[in-house]
Amino acid sequence: MDVFTQEMKELLLKEKQEIINKLKEDEDEIRLGLNSDGDDVDIANEADNLKTREIFNQMDSKRLKAIDNALKRINDNRYGYCLQCGKKIPEGRLRAMPSAVLCITCKEMQERYKAG
Repeated sequence: MDVFTQEMKELLLKEKQEIINKLKEDEDEIRLGLNSDGDDVDIANEADNLKTREIFNQMDSKRLKAIDNALKRINDNRYGYCLQCGKKIPEGRLRAMPSAVLCITCKEMQERYKAG
C-alpha cells in the first residue's frame, strides 16, 4: 500500500470512529432525554430535537457505509479509481472526500443527470 492510500485509510478509520462515538453519545442522550419530565412545550421541543437528531444520525449512518465501502476498496486494492469510468480519482478530490467513488467528471455528469 502506498503512502497516500495508507494516509487515507488512517483518515477514514479516524472519521469512522468519530461517527460511531457521536452516534453512541446521541443514543445515550436520547435515552436520558426520554426520562425527563416537563410541560407540553418542553415535550414538543424534545420531540423536535429527537426528529432532528434522527435525520443527522441517518446521514451519519450513510457516511459510515461510504467509509466502510472505501475501506473495503482499499483492502481490495481498488481505492482511488472511479467506479463509473475506471480512471484514477485525483488526489485532491480524495483528500477533500476520502470516500469518493466517482472522479470529478463522472460526478458532474451524475449531478447534471439528476438535475434533469
